[in-house]
Amino acid sequence: MGSLGSRFQSPSQGPEEVAEGTRTSHKHSCECKKRKRNAQCDCDSEQDEDDAILDTPRRKKLKSTSRYIYQTLFLNGENSDIRISALGQEWNLHKVYLCQSGYFSSMFSGSWKESNMMQINLEIPDQNIDTEALQVVFGSLYRDDVLIKPSRVVSILAAACMLQLDGLIQQCGETMKENISAKTVCGYYSCATTYGLDSVMKKCLEWLLNNLMTHQNVDLMKELGAEMMEQLIQSSDLFVMQVEMDVYTALKKWMFLQLNPSWDGPIKQLLADSDAWLCKRRTDLCEKEPFLNTEEGASFHSVFRYVRLQYIINDLASARILERDNILPPDWLLSVYKNQWFAMLRTEFDNDNGPQEADKEEFELSSMRCGRKLTKDGDYCWRWTGFNFGFDLLVTYTNRFIIFKRNTLSQPCGGAVSLQPRRHLAYRLRLASFDSRGKLVCSRSTGYQLLTLEKDQEYVVMNLDSRLLSFPLYVCCNFLYTSPQSENRPDSSEQESTARSVS
Repeated sequence: MGSLGSRFQSPSQGPEEVAEGTRTSHKHSCECKKRKRNAQCDCDSEQDEDDAILDTPRRKKLKSTSRYIYQTLFLNGENSDIRISALGQEWNLHKVYLCQSGYFSSMFSGSWKESNMMQINLEIPDQNIDTEALQVVFGSLYRDDVLIKPSRVVSILAAACMLQLDGLIQQCGETMKENISAKTVCGYYSCATTYGLDSVMKKCLEWLLNNLMTHQNVDLMKELGAEMMEQLIQSSDLFVMQVEMDVYTALKKWMFLQLNPSWDGPIKQLLADSDAWLCKRRTDLCEKEPFLNTEEGASFHSVFRYVRLQYIINDLASARILERDNILPPDWLLSVYKNQWFAMLRTEFDNDNGPQEADKEEFELSSMRCGRKLTKDGDYCWRWTGFNFGFDLLVTYTNRFIIFKRNTLSQPCGGAVSLQPRRHLAYRLRLASFDSRGKLVCSRSTGYQLLTLEKDQEYVVMNLDSRLLSFPLYVCCNFLYTSPQSENRPDSSEQESTARSVS
C-alpha cells in the first residue's frame, strides 16, 4: 500500500531564503523612484540590467498582437491575397497563414492549378462540416487559442481533419474526452471512429464499460447499436452490478427498446414492459420458436451469445426465467448445462480445487462477473447468488478493509459447501466512484490474482485510504472457481437479481 508523500518544503530552506532575497532587493531601492520617470539617478548606471527587468514601467496593452491579427487580417480581411468559397460563404484570407494547414500547404506548393489562383472553391463532401465550423477552423490559423464548445466539437473536428490541422484535431480530442456523458458518448465514439481518434474511442469505451450497468439510462440504451453492445457484453471489464443474470436482463431491456424506440417511460418500468411485450408476442403469434431464431430476433443473436450463461444457470430462479423468456436457442443452454455438470463432477471426484496457474486468457473469456454498490461508509457483508462448486465466498467491507472469507462451517449457507482442506480461485477486484456525468472520480484494482484459502480462512484483499474514498462506492469482482478445461470453453457460435446480505 502506498502512502502520499509530503509536498511541503523543508523548514530549513525556501521561505527563509525568499524572505532574505526580498530584503536584499529593498536595500537597492532608492528615493529617486518617487520622482518622475524621465528623471535620472546614480543607481540607474549601477543596475541597468536589473532595472530593465524589474523597474520597467508596465503599460496597459489595449490589444494584443494575436487579437490584432485576428481582427484585422481574418475578420476584416485586409491585404488578402486569396478568397476561399465554401458552402455559400466566402473568406478573404492569406496564403501565408493558410499554409499552416497541410491541405493548403500541399495545394500551394505543388503543381496544382490552385497554386496560382486568387479564388478557390472548396468542395465539402463531409456532412458534419458547416460554415460555423469553417469559420472557427480558418480563424484558428490567425490566433493562439481557440475555444471549442462541446456542442460544436464534432463539426470542428471534421473541418480540422479535412484541412489537416493536427493541433486543432488534438484539441478537439481533449475536449471530447473531458465531456463524455450519457448524452454524448455514442456520438463521440462514432465521430472518433470516423476520424481516427483512437484515444477518444478508448475513453468512450471505458466510460460505457463503467456506466452501462451502474447507471442504466433509457436514452443511452436506445442509441447503442448491436456492434457496440457486442463489444461491451463480451468484455471482462464490464462493471457488472449484482450478477451475470443482470447482464442478461439489461440485454432484454435493450432489445425491447431497439424494437420499440417510441417507448417513453421510467427506467423502473422498463423490465416489466419488456417482459409483458415478450409474453404478448408469444401468445399472439402462438410462437414456440426461440426469439433469436426468428427473423425479428436474428440481429440480436451476436450480442446474446456473449452472455456468460454458466453463471446464470447456477441459480434456480434465474434458470427458470431463461426457460420462460424463450429468447435463447435450446442448444445454447444444453451445451452450458453439459459443461457445468462436468465441472461439478471434476470438483467432486477429480480433486479439481480451482485454478493454481495463471491463465489470464481463460480468465478474460469466462470469469464470473459480479458487483455491489455501497451507498455510504459502514459495515457490509454479502455473498453473490448461485452455486459455485461448493466455494461459499463471503465478502466483507469494514473499517476501509475488503476481506474475502471461504465459508465452510462458521456461517449458514443455503447450498452444499465443499469441505476440501484447500480451495483455489483466480480473482480481480475493482473499486470505483463516479461523478454525476459518470466520469471516474477514483478507482482501485487488485489486478489479476491467484488465491488459496483453507476452511473458514479470511484474506484481506484491499486496504483503502479514507482520503481517496468517495461514496457511493461501486465494487466489481471477477472470479474463476474451477480449473480451465477444454469442454468448459464457450463455443463462439453458441452463446434482476440482488446480492444476498449475510446477517
